[in-house]
Amino acid sequence: MHPSDWRLINGEFLEALPAVLARARGNATARALAQNDWLLRRKSDGRFLALRRGAVVRELQRGALTPMLLADAAALADADAMAEAPRPLSGLVERLHELGLDEVSYSEETGLVLVPEPSTLANAGRDRYQRQLWLTRETARAWQRMRAAAMTDGVVLEAISGYRSHDYQLGIFRRKLARGQTVEEILMVNAAPGFSEHHAGSALDIGTPGEPAAEESFEKTLAFAWLECHARGFGFVMSYPRSNPHGITYEPWHWRLANSGSV
Repeated sequence: MHPSDWRLINGEFLEALPAVLARARGNATARALAQNDWLLRRKSDGRFLALRRGAVVRELQRGALTPMLLADAAALADADAMAEAPRPLSGLVERLHELGLDEVSYSEETGLVLVPEPSTLANAGRDRYQRQLWLTRETARAWQRMRAAAMTDGVVLEAISGYRSHDYQLGIFRRKLARGQTVEEILMVNAAPGFSEHHAGSALDIGTPGEPAAEESFEKTLAFAWLECHARGFGFVMSYPRSNPHGITYEPWHWRLANSGSV
């Protein structure tokens, strides 16, 4: 599978990504990866559970796939035929209720709307931490063009993060709650699960070498000055300026593709 064909395929509970992206820890693992096309990863915690070639699913350890996950794995067998259509929002309301949030009142208070996940996402290279970066095809192409143009001007743009699933966003809340923060405090800097622009695969957190990730000080960098002058020409806008109507803390690092249909 050529890198230009690498995609992430979205299920309800699982994600499928090209097996070639995994790093083998031993000859047996390397052979298994070479014999299969896809790795199946649980969305809630990022744990790899199975390998797949065509419609054949092989668990990485006995009992890794519950009946519910097996059904989702079977649905992913049609991955090659899936388009970049939005996935249904099933199960999301229950996630919000876990946090004591009502989706209707939260939307009314913030002006944010529920954001479905795409069924497929395109390879957009790697982020600052050498993790695979997944975005919609349109956003990936726009990001690569913008990054190359900035480089021509002597400015280095780094992706800090791109697509995040509903389950990943819920994990952020759970970890911060475990550290003693309240839901109200978390909502000042993180959108509720299902309401983040990152779910759509059309938003990026952007940084530059030598600058800490997701800090307001990013606005003082040459990279931010370049984005202010040129990002709109590539279709990107900053989502959360100061005093934004959503009540989200100023985020000079967060940019989205404005013409992608995301919110």
